[in-house]
Amino acid sequence: MSALSHTTTLNLAGRKILIVDDDRLSIRILGGILKTDGYLWSEAHTGEGALAAYTTYQPDLILMDVLMPGIDGFETCRRLKQSYGEKSPPVIFITAKTDSEDVVKGLSAGGVDYLPKPFKPKEVLARIRSHLQSQALLEQLSKANAAKNRFLGMCAHDLRNPLASIRGITEFLRDGALGPLNADQLDMVQTIHSASQSMLDMVNELLDVATIESGVLKLERKSHNLAELVAKSVALTNMEAAKKKTHVTFEPPATAIAPAIDAAKMKQVVDNLLSNAVKYSPPGSAITVHAGADPALGICSVAVRDQGPGIPDSERDKLFKDFGRLSSKPTGGEKSTGLGLAIVRKIVEAHDGTITAENLPGRGCEFRFTLPLSA
Repeated sequence: MSALSHTTTLNLAGRKILIVDDDRLSIRILGGILKTDGYLWSEAHTGEGALAAYTTYQPDLILMDVLMPGIDGFETCRRLKQSYGEKSPPVIFITAKTDSEDVVKGLSAGGVDYLPKPFKPKEVLARIRSHLQSQALLEQLSKANAAKNRFLGMCAHDLRNPLASIRGITEFLRDGALGPLNADQLDMVQTIHSASQSMLDMVNELLDVATIESGVLKLERKSHNLAELVAKSVALTNMEAAKKKTHVTFEPPATAIAPAIDAAKMKQVVDNLLSNAVKYSPPGSAITVHAGADPALGICSVAVRDQGPGIPDSERDKLFKDFGRLSSKPTGGEKSTGLGLAIVRKIVEAHDGTITAENLPGRGCEFRFTLPLSA
């Protein structure tokens, strides 16, 4: 209710609307209607003219006739969406044809609404106002989200140094740098070290999310031996997995795979998937990692198969989302922020790749990410 009441207070006067119609009388009628609410407007008489006018006029909304000489309104809308994506303004089709087939065709082309001829001024203004309000609210939310990410990044950055210092000091104490500790003192120091490490991991993940969502994630993509990267991560993970008597086995590809990747970021992806596999599998589990390529499709992939509880069907929508914790709990009491898989997805997608998760027959889950063999 509060969001709705907020949108009704938005001042939309001065918003720019492009009218695209080969009927000049329709343009004149619509122009008169738009002036009553303080909108600015410009006109184009063909689809090609609309595409040209868009680049210079930059309208906030387009009223588009369907039947025009040259390319029709549907094709013009499709080309706008293809060229400008999410930045393209909402398109409302204006037409005398309003049967269901035309409505579906218009929505499929990227339109958001229809205005039937002859025009009813109150209906025209109400529909335009509704879509402009929605657009304005999305702009406000986008700005608020960007501000949130900047604040989150600053907080995480400022917290990281003192936490790292706490962890370092406890390591000195634990290793006896200032003299031997009795059992109670050592237990207390180890507790502080574990807590500071968990907090540092969380802060680092928050910093990663803020960096990625702010759009400043920079990839340094170079051809890199993927099997070599995965093998190193597996070796390090096995050292930690040994505490749970769990073992990770790597099945390397038959031939070398060298996609263009940011090796540090991709190592973060692999490390996170391996850590999750160990974290959620019961002690004594066998985890397998497979790497391969399909030159015909131009892709390579890495799959991590665990023996954990799998993903409940009712919770799949939480997977790969920020703070998307599932009901499954780590089997060794490990901590989880719910950010790891969200970061993995964003890094993989930044590499033009995809990531999926599928339950295995019986028990366990397979996380698989694919990457293009060439950037």
